[in-house]
Amino acid sequence: MAETGNHMGHECTGSPDPERRLTYSGLTQAQQDMLERCMHALTHAKNDSHTLAALLLITRVCPANQLDSATLRRVFEAVGLGLPARLLVTAVQGGTGSGLPAEELLSLGTALLAALSTDQDMATQPQLLSTIPLLLGLLADGPGWTPHRKPQGQESEKGQPSEENRMNGVGLQGRGAEPHTDPEGPELNGSTSNPGEPGERQSPEGSVGPSRGVGRAAARPPGLAAGLDEALAADCYQVLSMVCASARGPEQLLSRGAVPALCRAVDQNQTLSREKGLPLLGHLLSSRVRPSAWSKHPAELLSLLTAVSAEFCQASQQDRLEMCTRVPQFLPPSATVVESGDLRSIVSQLWGALGPFVQAKITPVHLGPVLVLSACLLDLYGWDLVGPPKLCCLLVNRACVEVRMGLEEYPATHLSPVQQQVLSACYRIMEAAMEQACSQGLVQDTAQPQTAISGLSLQQSRQVLGVLEEAFSAVIYYLQQVGQSHHGDPFLFASFRSLCAWLAEETSCLKEEVIALLPFLINYAKGHLEGEGPDKGLSDWMSKMSVSDATQGGAWSREDAFRYLLPALCHLSAEEGPRQVLLGLDTPALLVGFLERRWGALRGRGGGAGTRDPSMETACSSLLNFAITEADRVRKDPCFLSLQSLLSDALPVLLHKPRLLVLAANFCTLGLMIGRLKPASKGPADLVQRRFFTAALRFLGGALSGGSGAAEVSAVWAEWWEEAAELWRLGLQALAGCVQAQPWLAAVAREGGWLADTLALLASCSALPDAHSQGALEEALVSLAQQCPLCREEIRAVMVENRGTLQSMVRLQGALAD
Repeated sequence: MAETGNHMGHECTGSPDPERRLTYSGLTQAQQDMLERCMHALTHAKNDSHTLAALLLITRVCPANQLDSATLRRVFEAVGLGLPARLLVTAVQGGTGSGLPAEELLSLGTALLAALSTDQDMATQPQLLSTIPLLLGLLADGPGWTPHRKPQGQESEKGQPSEENRMNGVGLQGRGAEPHTDPEGPELNGSTSNPGEPGERQSPEGSVGPSRGVGRAAARPPGLAAGLDEALAADCYQVLSMVCASARGPEQLLSRGAVPALCRAVDQNQTLSREKGLPLLGHLLSSRVRPSAWSKHPAELLSLLTAVSAEFCQASQQDRLEMCTRVPQFLPPSATVVESGDLRSIVSQLWGALGPFVQAKITPVHLGPVLVLSACLLDLYGWDLVGPPKLCCLLVNRACVEVRMGLEEYPATHLSPVQQQVLSACYRIMEAAMEQACSQGLVQDTAQPQTAISGLSLQQSRQVLGVLEEAFSAVIYYLQQVGQSHHGDPFLFASFRSLCAWLAEETSCLKEEVIALLPFLINYAKGHLEGEGPDKGLSDWMSKMSVSDATQGGAWSREDAFRYLLPALCHLSAEEGPRQVLLGLDTPALLVGFLERRWGALRGRGGGAGTRDPSMETACSSLLNFAITEADRVRKDPCFLSLQSLLSDALPVLLHKPRLLVLAANFCTLGLMIGRLKPASKGPADLVQRRFFTAALRFLGGALSGGSGAAEVSAVWAEWWEEAAELWRLGLQALAGCVQAQPWLAAVAREGGWLADTLALLASCSALPDAHSQGALEEALVSLAQQCPLCREEIRAVMVENRGTLQSMVRLQGALAD
């Protein structure tokens, strides 16, 4: 570096390229001429010394804030990323050949990287990303940090570094040349080949440093101080922040160890770790990598959360109010929470510090963050740790009031992004209140409500229901005002989802308003279900708000809006008024289309264990309501023909999937309910019908097992009996109707063995699990006896022996006597 001045003087006397001369606004002509000469020197630099000298002269000729973006871009392209990377490697490896102290090398390298990273394209380049582990090591462990070296004696022959040493960063020194092999360490050299040419070596994903991780140096390289300089630390954080702000930046930082390194920096109170490291961690943990970060580094993040929580709880009231916006960033997503005594203790302490603000009269500016933090804590452990019933009721009340104030003036009052975030948090508080109300039986009879939260009085319960109803009335009003152009807005989805949670449990309140809103609800869900391409805005919102459905095990999909509406459709399709509106909106076809999509996805995954999809079962329940109450529609609507084809294809497959028994029960019963409405076929049954009914009889026949005493639920059905028993009984009743409508089915029941197996079961057992099961089986047998002489004779032959449960079936005895 001693010859820098001579080289620089020589280069600046050269003539700049005429075609590269630009007009610089705000610069004198002399400055422009000098700047062009310096740019010429920079672009024609033969080594690192020339490059550094040209950069130094440019900064003297013209401050960076006077350069336009095009000129800055030229400077960035001329310098490239190889130089700052080599400066860093030389410094941390303790090289002495550069002629500069290690501290100056670090300062130069990080300053250049910070400047280069301000260009979005530069911030995503592999060479810049490769420096992230070095920067993280400096921030976490100070300037004495260095990558691990291989143990002595593992170098390759002839004194050359081994391949792994090259992969560990040494190969970054020469802009493509082979690395310097001086035992004292790497040095800057004069090679000018371009980055990325064959000579340059990088570790996987462009990382500098060993694949096994990073550590502290045994001895600090010469010239490095004990603490990290603030300007140097600021430059490191500048680079990391710009990377984090790029499209795939969070993933890049996570994969290169940013979370444990930054947690360590904060824990050890390294330079600027509180001012810049903690906000950077908060930004990273608020991004889409939040679940992955908690999954990979739970211990480090729990330790960080403990420190943040302690600081929050010990702060003054005013400081605590200001910190409410920061704490949610460091909470784990609810989907990844495991039972942890430490985490429960942290959440309990946070509620203790937050509770006074819920009860206090505070400004709207501060109330919003308090409600957001409350919603995040509720996501983790529900109402268990909140506090006394009075506090729980007050929290629900404040959330509901906030929703009413925010929505009842729409569209006259525009909702800012901050307001939308606060109202989304209020929705989650309301949903938590609804879930608790459902589990405690609060929403059953509004005249006699029971407790939603342990210790809640009757009057408090009524108050909770009242404020919830008023808040959801405001949500309905808002949804009525929103135009179709806003259907992609995340806040609209949040409002839709919250109302669906209410309708899943409560359809008696606000009935007229809900019926009037049905066209919007169906069209909104249908628009997302049938839309094309990803919906990034909603996907990001789902990720940040941790509302993706754990049953699906994935991120937001376009089916989610319809899936949230399904429980409400199940209730509404059972009532005459709403059902007619749903029929007018062609809801059965929408349900069938959804089932076809989900069955295709389920079958594509193999339908193995753990792939149960409750949304399919709920869709079947809605279709079952239509099949029971709307016979004419079922006979005429072509969507039910498509549904029969789907059921005929799916049921035989589901017979071999015991973990999907409830879905099989839904498919079986739904197909039989539709089958009883079909006109009798004059000829033999087609193969599709025969295949379905054969599978249905086999499925129904596997529910019970006989013995010397009372019949028992079979081992396969036992786990699911509580959910599937009613469907099984309804399926047997529908089977009786199918035999009446399709007489050929009696022969299938007899020839396939269902009749003989059922008679043997009834003859061998003294009783069935319950009277309803006996009634359903008897109804099916009566229908067979009435429609098929051969079946009647077979039944009579067993009845003559007067054995078991058969002797108590009076209706069956009457059918045989006719």
